[in-house]
Parts: sequence; structure tokens; C-alpha cells
Amino acid sequence: MALLSPRPLPDRRLPMVAGGLIVALALPVFFIAGWDARGWALGAVLWAGAQALGYVLNRAGIGAPSLQGSGVAAFGMMSRGVVLMIAVIAIAAVDPSLAVAGAVVYALAFTLELALSLTLYFSGSPGTPTPPPTPDRGHQ
Repeated sequence: MALLSPRPLPDRRLPMVAGGLIVALALPVFFIAGWDARGWALGAVLWAGAQALGYVLNRAGIGAPSLQGSGVAAFGMMSRGVVLMIAVIAIAAVDPSLAVAGAVVYALAFTLELALSLTLYFSGSPGTPTPPPTPDRGHQ
């Protein structure tokens, strides 16, 4: 039951930095392997764009403990992936190898960020959920 207990959200900076490190470390791999650096650049731009959009959505929604804030966060998380895939598919129509290289760089960075985020979240101690507000019955 402890696995299902809500926990406070951990700081997102460490997973984001780790994903960025993967993007940075991919550049020398591209040069050493003789691959097109445009593929790395595409992955880096996709990564940076997704992080910027995530930052904006985080500021707009997740910090607000309301139904509207949750809706903004959920819509943003879903639409971020859709926009990313539309961009990759559009590029794949023109240059498939470029799209694959960019998608691989992005996928590696995203996978590390997700794994680290989940590890940090589940390694935190379960918190007590805040009870719903009770109506004030003294002023009826």
C-alpha cells in the first residue's frame, strides 16, 4: 500500500540536467561514428523545446492545486508528445535518417529523465494527503 501513497513532487532539475547531459554526450558519439551532426542538432532542439514547454506548463498548471491547474498540466503533457511526433514525422517525410537520429537522441535523454524522475519520486517518503476543506458550520 505504501507504493500507492501520494508523495510530494521531487525537484525536476536533477532529471532535466541528466537528460541534457545525455544530449551533450551524444554529440561526440555522432562525430566519432561519422554520423550527420544535423541529427544530433534535431534531437537537441527537440529536447530543449520539450523542456521549455514543460517549464511553461509547470509554471501554469502543476503549482496550482486546482482542477484547472491539473487540466493544464495534463493537456500539456499529452500535447507535448503529439507535437514532438508531428515534427519528427514531418522531418521523416523529407529525410528519414535525420529524423531517426534526432528521435534516438531525444528518446535516450527522455528515458533517463523519466527513470530518474520516477526513482526520485518513489524514493521519497509518502506524505499525508491534505484533507478536503470542511464547510464552516458556525456561521449558518
